[in-house]
Amino acid sequence: QEMVARMGVVTGKTLADLIREKFGVAPTFYLLVALVLANLGNTVAEFAGWASAWEIFGVSKYFSVPVGAAAVWFLVVKGSYRVVEKIFLVACLIFFAYPVAAYLARPDGAAVARNLVVPDIHVNAAYITLLIGMVGATIAPWMQFYLQSAVVEKNLQFEEYALTRADVIVGCLVTDIVALSIIVACGATLYVSGVRIEDAKDAAMALAPLAGKNASLLFAFGLANASLFAASILPLATAYSVCEGMGWESGVDKDFRTAPQFFWLYTGLIILGGALVLYPRAPLVLIMYFSQVANGVLLPFVLVFMLKLINDRELMGEHVNSRAFNGIAWTTTVVMIALSVLLAAITVFPGLPGMLGL
Repeated sequence: QEMVARMGVVTGKTLADLIREKFGVAPTFYLLVALVLANLGNTVAEFAGWASAWEIFGVSKYFSVPVGAAAVWFLVVKGSYRVVEKIFLVACLIFFAYPVAAYLARPDGAAVARNLVVPDIHVNAAYITLLIGMVGATIAPWMQFYLQSAVVEKNLQFEEYALTRADVIVGCLVTDIVALSIIVACGATLYVSGVRIEDAKDAAMALAPLAGKNASLLFAFGLANASLFAASILPLATAYSVCEGMGWESGVDKDFRTAPQFFWLYTGLIILGGALVLYPRAPLVLIMYFSQVANGVLLPFVLVFMLKLINDRELMGEHVNSRAFNGIAWTTTVVMIALSVLLAAITVFPGLPGMLGL
């Protein structure tokens, strides 16, 4: 995320723009097709989260999803998106309940510290799928496109880069702290009790040390807020990426007449994403899970383009990556590619780990 913020400030162009200019229309087109498919899955997942949150209150998804879809569409097309964005961000403070819940759950501190640096690794399809999904949820491809577009849209100058960089780093740190707290809270409450998460009510039990009998309500509010926020951001980020990559008009300040591709793509993703969740007996938790796996599979392709661009001196001048930065970034990329290849191999040849002695 720091790399795309830096590219946005230095070049004044979006990630999709740079990929098209440097690598041509064909690679850009295929990457964007993959991004649209992954983001459709993510949009479905966000509406699944929205539906799951309201099911805690006993509200059917056949009511909550159409209302949510209409709300996010009106938000961008007819309303003041920036104002509602600020409201959502303030509401995100609810997620700080997880660090408190993790502390109150009294986890084994030694076990937490040990597993942070010495993970329990298994070479099987389920474990690798989960690992890819965790990375995909943390470094989602759409975030990279959206962040650089946001930096460019704000017309930030390099003199403001220090604040932009600090903003990115603080945001990432807070996100990681909350994510770690969720893992610890779930491990100290659900895992030790043998609870298998089948729906949102099961996941809400992780907040029981903090909220007691109100854990479900607290969790539902946080999940609903995060899901609806992302359900508005994801189709918007996708529409921006595709239109920028293809050279079409885009922007929430325009309308259907001046930017038809932008608004129809945004509208189509919301309609299709919401409709798929309404499919009878749709496995909402599995939808949320595998959408993040799709992110993880797509991520290394996006990272390769990003790293080629950020290290182009003609484009970035003196603001290219350092060797240390490149080492970390390329290692991450290679590991993600290796995990995806290994997952595919194990899926096709289930006996492969045993043959290799793993």
